[in-house]
Amino acid sequence: MVSAFFTGFFLGLSLIVAIGAQNAFVLRQGILRQHVFYIALFCSISDALLIIIGIVGISYFFNDFIIEYSKIMFGFASLWLCIYGFIRLNSVFKGNSNIIESNIKSSSLKNAISITAFFTFANPHVYLDTMILIGSISQQFEDFNRVYFLFGACLASFAWFFGIAYGAQLLTPLMQSPKHWRVLDAFIASIMFIIAFKLASQGGLF
Repeated sequence: MVSAFFTGFFLGLSLIVAIGAQNAFVLRQGILRQHVFYIALFCSISDALLIIIGIVGISYFFNDFIIEYSKIMFGFASLWLCIYGFIRLNSVFKGNSNIIESNIKSSSLKNAISITAFFTFANPHVYLDTMILIGSISQQFEDFNRVYFLFGACLASFAWFFGIAYGAQLLTPLMQSPKHWRVLDAFIASIMFIIAFKLASQGGLF
């Protein structure tokens, strides 16, 4: 029981701790203190649902689906990440007088959740990690041990997303400087471009 729980928890945590597009956006919203709870909750529940679907066996279907439509999925995700990367890069070159204002301008909850949803579901790796990999590894556990494994993996998502969303607020006083916003936006833009390149490469687009 304990072994199954911690296996699920640390496996789930290891798959989401890397600073990807979704994490970068959650981090940014945490610093801005905009819709923090709802964004963290959306990411956590989305991860948990995908993990549950993978463990109950749908992972086999999605494995074939990803292989068959990989070029379309990877290509679309790569293009969108490039666009968002250029949006953040544009902030890097804005004048000092308006860079803070443009970053702290509040967006609607609907818009924030829409962007979060794209970063969550348009990334093919989310299906490979949460559904295929976790779903496959869960097969080593039987009966209630599989439930404990599932609970551990889901709890890792909640711990991570709420942790970075609210932990990022500690950086808010630091982000009163245009220089620091330039660094953050350049960092996020770099992440977007790197991931976009990797997705395009893995999708066989070049």
